[in-house]
Amino acid sequence: MIATDLRQQYDKQGYVIARQAVDAGLAAETADHVHWLLKKHPDTRPEQLHHNLLVDDPFMHRLAGDDRLLDIVEQFIGPDIALFAAHYIAKRPYDGQAVLWHQDGTYWPLEPMEVTTIWLAATDSTVENGCMRVLPGTQNNKLLSRAELQDVDDGKNVLASGIHPSQIDDSDVVDIELKAGDVSIHNPRIIHGSNANTSDKWRIGLTLRYIPTSTRVKNADHANILFRGQPAPGVDNRYAVRPRFVAGEHMPFSGSENW
Repeated sequence: MIATDLRQQYDKQGYVIARQAVDAGLAAETADHVHWLLKKHPDTRPEQLHHNLLVDDPFMHRLAGDDRLLDIVEQFIGPDIALFAAHYIAKRPYDGQAVLWHQDGTYWPLEPMEVTTIWLAATDSTVENGCMRVLPGTQNNKLLSRAELQDVDDGKNVLASGIHPSQIDDSDVVDIELKAGDVSIHNPRIIHGSNANTSDKWRIGLTLRYIPTSTRVKNADHANILFRGQPAPGVDNRYAVRPRFVAGEHMPFSGSENW
């Protein structure tokens, strides 16, 4: 799919898929990274490998800064690109948690809400193992506030809140099935979620939230990663220093000797 087609479908439906965005080797290393992190943080559920565990990790800088991903992102937010947040949502076989219907932008301290999410499949993502599901066109809906969500803190969901079922019409739902190395790109306002993983296979996905450097992060302590272009004048976002690879402290990966 050429660049103009990506953008046209994204604008119309709120999401688009780019097949084979990264090679099989990098996708496999991404899955390996999840398993490495879980050994390092054994008390953390695999759906909860958040930005704070990733922002100073050399492999995450290498992966999220891959030119193939940045070239896709540039089509949506322009040439000055930073990563606001990374989050592995990895679902174990048989007990991987569901994700309630929600809009990403509800949870983010961004001004303006100019952000594009890359959802990278590190393993195949299927209906059976709980792939992401979207409601096309809902990117045109109002962005709900946290106060308008329903609290569902039952330990069975990745999020502790979501959109009330009475507000959802899922008659046009689309299951985003991806092969390892594919990505989907989605709008911060599109309503989406996913079912639990009751299959015998892992579903490992990585969400990468890219912003133009002109978007201000309203949390002064939050560390972003600058990947391309320049910081915007007058926008006081904080950027992490490129980490140095330390054997034994970080996961070895292809090219780690250059870090």
